Amino acid sequence: MNIDIYKYHGAGNDFILIDNRLNNYTLDTKHIAFLCDRHLGVGADGLMILENDAEHDFKMRYYNSDGKEASLCGNGSRCIVRFAKDLNIIENKTSFMAFDGVHEAEIFTNDYVKLQMQDVSYIKDYSDHYFLDTGSPHAIFFVNINDDIDIYNEGKRIRNSDLYRKEGTNVNFVKIFDSYINVATYERGVENETLSCGTGCVASAITFHHQSKSKSNSIDIKAKGGNLNVSFNFENGIYKNIFLEGPTCFVFKTKIQIPDL
Repeated sequence: MNIDIYKYHGAGNDFILIDNRLNNYTLDTKHIAFLCDRHLGVGADGLMILENDAEHDFKMRYYNSDGKEASLCGNGSRCIVRFAKDLNIIENKTSFMAFDGVHEAEIFTNDYVKLQMQDVSYIKDYSDHYFLDTGSPHAIFFVNINDDIDIYNEGKRIRNSDLYRKEGTNVNFVKIFDSYINVATYERGVENETLSCGTGCVASAITFHHQSKSKSNSIDIKAKGGNLNVSFNFENGIYKNIFLEGPTCFVFKTKIQIPDL
């Protein structure tokens, strides 16, 4: 099967994007895992398929690099908004359907995309960390600035612990600086550290505010792949009007033949 693919990244979080509005492609788990494989395929943290939607500009289907369909991806959603603009589906504003419902987004002249997330009303406090769902599940650990954390091995251990093994979780390690927080994420489905994670940055920023380390409703975040911003309103115990904002980048377009798998 020959297939046209596009590659984008958002703050180093990279994705394969496929325009399937004409229903030309039928991909299974093996096909997606092959495309995302960094040695045998194209290589990416995840894959998104853009489809038609009767009530919105488009529908996004998101898959982790293991080939399994997953819940929301924040940076991926920002990238697919940029993709939709490049395809002339939208102009500067959009409403699209994702796994967790409808999302609004806006793209600016510098290719920054501002994405509205779903409200968050539940944060679980554990003795050593926090847990919440921002479209994907996240465990948040605050660590000291000078701590040298093995993100891969420590993240893998927590993700496969008795507490999280069954459902799985993303694991975020957060360091607090004077004017920003630093976030490093081990992502389930990728089963590795990624250069940034949009839903993880949202979860980290909200938890940063929740534990009263910040009174600001706009949090700057630094990840290994780039800088992001998370803003929100906090009303009656609910985080509303949550926005994830940051850069998007077109990498390349190509045609690839997927072998029989």
